[in-house]
Amino acid sequence: MTRIAIVNPNTTASMTATIAHAARLVASPTTEIVPVTSSMGPVSIEGYYDEAFALPGLLRAIGEAERDGAGAAVIACFDDTGLDAARAMVHVPVIGICEAALATAALIAKRFTVVTTLERSRVPIEELAQRYGMAGRAKIRAANIAVLSLEDPNSGARDRLRNEIVRAIAEDNAEAIVLGCAGMADLARILSLEFGLPVIDGVGAAVKQAEALVALGLSTSKRGAYAAPIAKPYSGALAGFAPA
Repeated sequence: MTRIAIVNPNTTASMTATIAHAARLVASPTTEIVPVTSSMGPVSIEGYYDEAFALPGLLRAIGEAERDGAGAAVIACFDDTGLDAARAMVHVPVIGICEAALATAALIAKRFTVVTTLERSRVPIEELAQRYGMAGRAKIRAANIAVLSLEDPNSGARDRLRNEIVRAIAEDNAEAIVLGCAGMADLARILSLEFGLPVIDGVGAAVKQAEALVALGLSTSKRGAYAAPIAKPYSGALAGFAPA
């Protein structure tokens, strides 16, 4: 049995439940999905400022997941919040849902569009697309919706998401759509049927990639950038925790 920790780096438990459901839909029968809600940080992550406050809780959760026997971890935020720090800290594979989603989209489409939430969330994703070598293939759009409004059926958020997908197909000639927020994880299948093209959820993509790495016996390299840090005492939010 492979255990995969799905860490929601914000503190909204209802979003964790949505993420966990999406993960379990695609997980193999021999995979145990262990959802984790961060114990500290913002209620949602919508740009650089929120990311900074999410890091202590996220890193603590991933460290504890490895100690509890997780074979891999998924960071369920499309900003890939804390991804490099987490990979340097633990020895198990750590997957960011943005990187996973873009890699998956690249396998099935030449041009694709990421539809995310707010404008301040769009810019970090553009930088990630550049980092992952996808800037020439991926367009990034913001649907002008707050993350938590996705949970309110009366907010109109899902209609604005659909309208942005319509524009992406017409104006970007998108061959696939990537949902640029973990809070959208439950919408991929219905939107794919509705629009007649692949709609990719990063949570599901990350779970399958985590399973593949575990099956291949591959883990995070500890040479170069991800070399294991020297154990040292921490204060404040990470008091009592040191890298393995």
